Amino acid sequence: MVDYKDGYWWSNDGLRLHYRDYGGPSERPPILCLHGLTRNARDFEPVANRLAGKWRLICPEMRGRAESAYAKDPMTYVPLTYVQDIERLLADLAITRFVAFGTSLGGILTMLLAATRPGRVAAALLNDIGPVIEQAGLDRIKGYVGTGGSYPTWVHTARALAENNAEVYPGYRLEDWLGMAKRLYRLTSGGRIVLDYDMRIAEPLRMPGGEAGVDLWPALDALKDVPVLLLRGERSDLLSAATARQMAARLNHAELVTVPGVGHAPLLDEPVAVEAMDRLLQRTFQDA
Repeated sequence: MVDYKDGYWWSNDGLRLHYRDYGGPSERPPILCLHGLTRNARDFEPVANRLAGKWRLICPEMRGRAESAYAKDPMTYVPLTYVQDIERLLADLAITRFVAFGTSLGGILTMLLAATRPGRVAAALLNDIGPVIEQAGLDRIKGYVGTGGSYPTWVHTARALAENNAEVYPGYRLEDWLGMAKRLYRLTSGGRIVLDYDMRIAEPLRMPGGEAGVDLWPALDALKDVPVLLLRGERSDLLSAATARQMAARLNHAELVTVPGVGHAPLLDEPVAVEAMDRLLQRTFQDA
């Protein structure tokens, strides 16, 4: 695993939040890596291991995840608050232009960041997310988010992940599930292995519109004139093929790529995804 620096910043409501900073050249805009609902900065380790050094990668952890503080009010676990948090980070780091890699929730944040200040997103990767969220996928997510549980060993954790997600990643082997477990879970002081997020992030999802809270089609349109990679898992139950095609048709410089054999969401280490990411960076920055 490549080296990184731990960084911290403060939210508007006084939470100490954490990010990983993987070093890279200053002459290119950094890549802002925005994770999914139950994920954290570790989710982008495969991307960082490949790109760090050639690019600076900044991987924030949203409030309530991993090393970022848990919110006192669970109703702040919503996209518009996450965007405010990221805005503070960008201001603190004096970043005015960036490439955004957004997985699921992170893709929603990417669209909102583009819409709130046009021109600062140099290129974007939207990983298995769009303005329309399929009800089947949303129901599946609501079924597991915020449900705790603990395990005695990493192998037990990996086997539980495999049992619950076999339809999403049918080709995974035990070592793949172990890798995912160590990105999603943490070891407690009592020696048990638990999910590395505040269980209360599920509470806003139970509210009407809690999955996004705004019409995202205008937000997507803010990316109309920049290079965009639309990744969709072939087995995705969250982003339909029809929505993905509609997204590509609305954008002037979009490439739509289907990642075979996986559901929601591709992990960005699949060969097809890796090649597509490289194309995105190359067509954005000719020296990449």
